[in-house]
Amino acid sequence: MGGLELEHGAKNYGSATTRRGLAALDFVLRIIAIIATLASAIAMGTTNESLPFFTQFIRFRAKYSDLPTFTFFVVANSIVSAYLVLSLALSISHIVNGGAKKSRVVLIFFDTGMLALLTAGASAAAAIVYLAHKGNTRTNWFAICQQFNSFCERISGSLIGSFGAVVVLILLILLSAATLSRR
Repeated sequence: MGGLELEHGAKNYGSATTRRGLAALDFVLRIIAIIATLASAIAMGTTNESLPFFTQFIRFRAKYSDLPTFTFFVVANSIVSAYLVLSLALSISHIVNGGAKKSRVVLIFFDTGMLALLTAGASAAAAIVYLAHKGNTRTNWFAICQQFNSFCERISGSLIGSFGAVVVLILLILLSAATLSRR
């Protein structure tokens, strides 16, 4: 009976090597997400293109700031990027001290909030990018990507980075939850 109690009463936190490996993976995923969100914000925030109309003095201009959705996209990616930079401190502490349970719960909570913000920004921008590429004749929204090709390429590229960061944030949440469930 004593051996049985010891078996059930013993806490299995996994090996220190496994905990440090998962914490290192968390750190690397956060770096990847920082790069993706920061690159997306910069790419979108610096996107503009001008086309001459009849003369060089009259020009059509497309800028990201012309559409509030793209501004929201830049702000959302910037906030998530800043959060991820700040969260690196906790990620490093998990590498050093693998048994930090409360900070993992805090990270799951904030990672989920940042996932929601990033998904909202990227999804809203994706709808506008779709309209820029395809247009909508019922609402007189003309496809502009035939004229503003460079503009459309950059905003589409920034969406790829942002949706990549969404996937990485999902992986971070799952990794933190798996790490907590092992304890």
